[in-house]
Amino acid sequence: MTSPHLDEEPAEHRRFTRYLHALEAVAETDEVALVAAVLRDQDTTMADSAVGRHLDRRAADLLTDAKFTAWAQTLTEVIADRDFLTLRLREWSLLRTIALGEPWTAEELTGGTDWFQRMAATMRITPSPEALRLLAERGRTRRVRNAASQQLEHRDQPI
Repeated sequence: MTSPHLDEEPAEHRRFTRYLHALEAVAETDEVALVAAVLRDQDTTMADSAVGRHLDRRAADLLTDAKFTAWAQTLTEVIADRDFLTLRLREWSLLRTIALGEPWTAEELTGGTDWFQRMAATMRITPSPEALRLLAERGRTRRVRNAASQQLEHRDQPI
């Protein structure tokens, strides 16, 4: 039993792929308009996923760049009604705070999502030893606790 339609990719998959390509290639000056356009898609789950991937990529690229703050503030306005995206951007901002050695609280770190704690424990940019110790002791998952412990051990080894 075969159907000519079984091999066709669903329309939302094609749109998702187009959105990812467009978001990857978008100029900074057009980014907000494109993100807003993607978020107007009728399939909100797919749109949030595409924008979430874009947000993760851009935030990682800008993490220690001075442009991060203005970028995050601008995107906050565009994603304000999307809870997942708002939380993700807030957690990227906290990751930036930790990476730059700025003040953070234990509650912020231990109250973050599993994704956030995993990122904080495995960041390529040397995270705060205090953050690593806290995650090694009180991280939500064994994976986070182990990753933080390994980072601490690696830091303590002479080069």
